[in-house]
Amino acid sequence: MTAAPDTPHLTLPHLHARTRAVAVLLHGGAEDGTEPVARWAGPPLRMLPFGWAIHRRDPAIAVARLRYRHRGWNGAAADPVADVRHALARIDARRPDLPVVLVGHSMGGRAAIRAAGDPNVVGVLALAPWIPRDDPVAQLAGKDVVVIHGTDDHRTSPESSARFAAGIEGIARSVEYLPVPGGDHAMLRHATTWHRLTADAVSRIAAGPDHEDAPPS
Repeated sequence: MTAAPDTPHLTLPHLHARTRAVAVLLHGGAEDGTEPVARWAGPPLRMLPFGWAIHRRDPAIAVARLRYRHRGWNGAAADPVADVRHALARIDARRPDLPVVLVGHSMGGRAAIRAAGDPNVVGVLALAPWIPRDDPVAQLAGKDVVVIHGTDDHRTSPESSARFAAGIEGIARSVEYLPVPGGDHAMLRHATTWHRLTADAVSRIAAGPDHEDAPPS
């Protein structure tokens, strides 16, 4: 078996003077598994169209892609969370204080929520997230949170996502729960709807609480 790398792989484009925020794409994974994530594995590839949609919607938002060291969450180790924090530190070293929106699918949604306490994170998009009931939420204070879930998802629960969104009202700065009728866990059914909702939400969050600078759809 190929050994897992010591650090996650972050694809980070050049941050221009006109770049006003970074969206970090966080792919899904498994509950357990210490094997490395292959470059062409399905979960990272699944996030590519989301990055293209975000950049088309708002070219002033740079899109970074994170590939974890391990494919699993791995209990108390919470390996993807450490990887997200590593990515956030690298972005801050490149452009201090640049606003970051975390966009995570499934396990990546859970990692995005857990890592949201970083001061540069302004918002989280959780796509068909895996969210255990006892996960902490205090770190979402002052953040914008959007949860998007397909109604035909049989891997993670849309009902759980709706409960989570309702439960962080009054903690997060803003909360939205957006169902995708007929959407599945892989986000392949009604893919254009997933991409549009995500790109619009990232642009809105990156514009700040007044949303004055978000370009029109």
